Amino acid sequence: MGRLIRVMSAVAVLSLCATPVLAQDAAMIAKGKAVYDAQKCSLCHAVAGRGNAKGPLDKVGTKLSAADIRKWIVSPKEMKSETNRKPEMRAYPSLPAADLDALVAYMQSLKG
Repeated sequence: MGRLIRVMSAVAVLSLCATPVLAQDAAMIAKGKAVYDAQKCSLCHAVAGRGNAKGPLDKVGTKLSAADIRKWIVSPKEMKSETNRKPEMRAYPSLPAADLDALVAYMQSLKG
């Protein structure tokens, strides 16, 4: 019985610690969605059927790492060999670091 109480206590403490992390992740993803909208990414890309269907991003979070997504955003010409899509993606090298991090978090959240 004592072990059960210790395990239950540990689970409760861990869940309390995880809640702020989940809230931070949700806030970061929401900010990334706002960056996506502000940069008008939907002119060339689609998420959940909204935007340009020629560039769907719905499963990008399962296909690319955060580093690859970041590289696509900052220097897409280096990633061009991965696709033959025309026109070439515009680079966003001067996107503020916080916006870039949020956009990457949003893209990583797109799992299908």
